[in-house]
Amino acid sequence: MVRKATVPAVVVFVLAVALGWVLGGPGAAASAGIGIVLVYVNFATHGWSLAWASTISVGTVMAVALGGFALRLGIIVVAMFALNTLSWFSPVAFALAVVPATLLLLIYEAQLVSRGVGASLEIPADPAAVRAGEAYAAREAS
Repeated sequence: MVRKATVPAVVVFVLAVALGWVLGGPGAAASAGIGIVLVYVNFATHGWSLAWASTISVGTVMAVALGGFALRLGIIVVAMFALNTLSWFSPVAFALAVVPATLLLLIYEAQLVSRGVGASLEIPADPAAVRAGEAYAAREAS
């Protein structure tokens, strides 16, 4: 999903920077661009962390999905407050880029999921469950 989102992310980045430049100048353009980059990096991190978690267990996938969301959202908020200390930063342009980009990303993810992307996701069995199943099969065979 991350690779499929790269081209639309570049298009949205260019549009956000152009709109920021036209409506608010170079500071707004940079702020909007940073917002789009943060949303994309947030999405990519989410995808990569879920891919990693799927190699561990279902519980790890759930923990990464839920805990990762709060952590990544917090990073965006902290980034906005940290960037707000810079004289050229525009929190309005940043927010006006981040919020619609996040909503578009959620719509994009929903469309991918509805078309079946991820339907073939295979999460390996918990190693303890595999050992218990093998032990049970060995007892039944003897």
